[in-house]
Amino acid sequence: MKISDLIHITGGELDTEPQVQAVESATVFPSKVEPGDLFFAARNEEIPTAVERGVYAVIYEGERPRNLDEEIAWIRVDSVKEAAFRLLRYVMLRKEAGLVLLRPHEESFLRMILTHKGGIGFLPREWTKVFEMILNGEQRLFVGSDRELMTTITPEPRTLETEAEGQMIHDTLFRSTFKVHGFIYQQKEMAPFHLEHLLRVVAFCDREEFPYSLDRVRYTRHFQPVFVDASLQVQRGGGDRAVIFVDNLEDIVQAREYIRRHAPWARSVVLTPPKTKVEHVDRPFWFETPEAAKEILRTTHFTYAFVYSLDKEMLREIRQEATLF
Repeated sequence: MKISDLIHITGGELDTEPQVQAVESATVFPSKVEPGDLFFAARNEEIPTAVERGVYAVIYEGERPRNLDEEIAWIRVDSVKEAAFRLLRYVMLRKEAGLVLLRPHEESFLRMILTHKGGIGFLPREWTKVFEMILNGEQRLFVGSDRELMTTITPEPRTLETEAEGQMIHDTLFRSTFKVHGFIYQQKEMAPFHLEHLLRVVAFCDREEFPYSLDRVRYTRHFQPVFVDASLQVQRGGGDRAVIFVDNLEDIVQAREYIRRHAPWARSVVLTPPKTKVEHVDRPFWFETPEAAKEILRTTHFTYAFVYSLDKEMLREIRQEATLF
């Protein structure tokens, strides 16, 4: 790309009058710089490394490092991140690449059921890695669930709204038997209120002709039940009590509504960090540390305990503690 085009796209200002007229490629990682490249300096302290590796142009913000090669095209911008994303928009238009904003549950199911991921790029949450993937990747379709990051790339990314043909046949809070495209999938490890997310992902895969298998459906990281006994020892294969680890409040609300309709006799409790507001929960149990959450679980009667923002590994730690005595 010509330096003049680069300045126009990124909105930068050329600080020097170099002989170099164009660059071969671009990166934000100094370790990946090759002679002839453009370097986006996410941190100015990385610039000397890029210079040593033969960079032709540097996009930076703030104070330019002195005593470095004046033949390099030094391009100053107000924001390196914004300049990088301006170049990404240009590249995506040239590639005719698409961008799809997924809900977190949709992203989890898509990762889960795809049998081949070669045609799709799952965008990480770190903008520097996003830049590298889109700029240098072969994919023509990119997906992610970080709304702020995705809307920085494009103000109105596509979302999934259409559901595939499917229906629930039988369900419990932790198991679902459902039909999709005429095929029945029995006793899958999935909360019934997650079916709508799955059906949107199936419709997306059908439309984009991505290969997938619903035999892969299982619990996502968003809703992970662990069955325990009265002393919180994990019970393989089920039990009368369950600790459900969730990373979102919506699942707690939907699960408690399911319990209210299908098992009104069951006692459910909700554990959250202090001052977390959960719809229709007047008195949650607040914890400040995992140890405090463990103590609440040990001393509270429940059939279902929803634990927000902690990892299920805390129950494995309880099991290890018990084996010490």
